[in-house]
Amino acid sequence: MTVAEASKLDELLDAAQSEARAAGLGYAGGVSPQEAWALHQAGLARIVDVRTAEERKFVGHPPGTDHVAWATGTSMTRNPRFVRELEAKVGKEAKVLLLCRSGKRSVLAAEAATQAGFPHAFNILEGFEGELDPLGHRGAADGWRFHGLPWVQD
Repeated sequence: MTVAEASKLDELLDAAQSEARAAGLGYAGGVSPQEAWALHQAGLARIVDVRTAEERKFVGHPPGTDHVAWATGTSMTRNPRFVRELEAKVGKEAKVLLLCRSGKRSVLAAEAATQAGFPHAFNILEGFEGELDPLGHRGAADGWRFHGLPWVQD
């Protein structure tokens, strides 16, 4: 990666933060799945999957990413240790890109991280599987997998 390419990716995060401030969001902002992968590949940000361990294992996940569950089990009980576990994995100053199924849980996780002192907690828009389509299926219109980004399954 060239210095110019790295600079462009840093500018992308700066723009996301400016947009988030203007919109009054309680976190650093949102990035597309493609932008998240580029930032991760360049070593400029860490992707942290906040889905359950079961989702990550059976549905798949981007390779080389970290995992800290926002909630656990079929009842989706909030993980009370989320912030501590996130800090242990990446540190508070890291540029962290949070990923869930559709981009909703990761917003909650980004807000919690920001409130706990993480200044660079971003949401990955669309999530791993995307929104439900009219037939109740995911992955037909948006999301990490829809865009053909790398993923692995255990």
